[in-house]
Amino acid sequence: MMSKQIGNTLIQTVDLVKEFEISGGGFFGKNKPKVHATSNVNVQVNEGETFALVGESGCGKSTLGRLMLRLIEPTSGYVEFEGVNINELDNESMREMRKRMQIIFQDPYASINPRMNVYNIIAEPLVTHNVCATKEETKERVMELMKKVGIRPEFINRYPHQFSGGQRQRIGIARALALQPRLIICDEPVSALDVSIQSQILNLLHDLQDEFKLTYLFISHDLSVVRYISDRVCVMFLGKVCEIGSTEDIFSNPLHPYTKFLIDAVPKPDPFLRKENKQLLKGDIPSPVNPPSGCRFHTRCPYAKDVCKEKEPEMRIVDNRQVACHIV
Repeated sequence: MMSKQIGNTLIQTVDLVKEFEISGGGFFGKNKPKVHATSNVNVQVNEGETFALVGESGCGKSTLGRLMLRLIEPTSGYVEFEGVNINELDNESMREMRKRMQIIFQDPYASINPRMNVYNIIAEPLVTHNVCATKEETKERVMELMKKVGIRPEFINRYPHQFSGGQRQRIGIARALALQPRLIICDEPVSALDVSIQSQILNLLHDLQDEFKLTYLFISHDLSVVRYISDRVCVMFLGKVCEIGSTEDIFSNPLHPYTKFLIDAVPKPDPFLRKENKQLLKGDIPSPVNPPSGCRFHTRCPYAKDVCKEKEPEMRIVDNRQVACHIV
């Protein structure tokens, strides 16, 4: 793969907090319990890079992605895109901003309208934002996008059920590309696909990134996929950021205990490596409704000390990366 040209910060979050109220709780609905989905998250994604969010299910990865697109509103904190606080924009300004930030969803069948054919699926954002002057120009643009993602133009009138999962994901990618965005959030884009198809889609995403100078926020729980496609990795646990660093540093020398456990849990094809006595995580993830005090990982961490139970670790720079851990 060609070396990438990484630029300045394109999008960043500032002390981003999201809490969801759940049913039940106090008298007359007062003091309802809350799910602490993200807690004071600060991440920065640079132009031209693939920045991966990883962690177990329920750690807040997808919530963070939707907050960054302002598909949901934060409880506190804000998101800055191209130097603009998008949480302060009115509806018209945010509508204009959405042209430059798009999303590819996990399920390629559920994320597109089964009653629309390929042409209408890809053309919808072009029509909504009045990008093309004529219907002929719109059709020409749709045909071009289909070729870019590897869908034959003669399939333009087919419906989603007439395509395989990989082909449907290609249609979703074409739709995301329609408005020529700068940022695309890829929310588990290959987890629902066969392994051989995963590699095709990952290579397509890489080629499109080079051609269109795209920036990806790549959300995944599959560390093998993350290692292949990402430039930097952000590890999350129970709504908090544990470690951020280059992909090479994270996988060759993980610092945070949680990062080490995640990497050790990746299946190894070498039978000799499988026999290594590696320590794996024990216990269940604590409830996000009532997260532990101090470091949220301390209830599962074999190295936890008293300070880990009492004081929340601050993010600091260690070995050219950011890590939030008392014992590192």
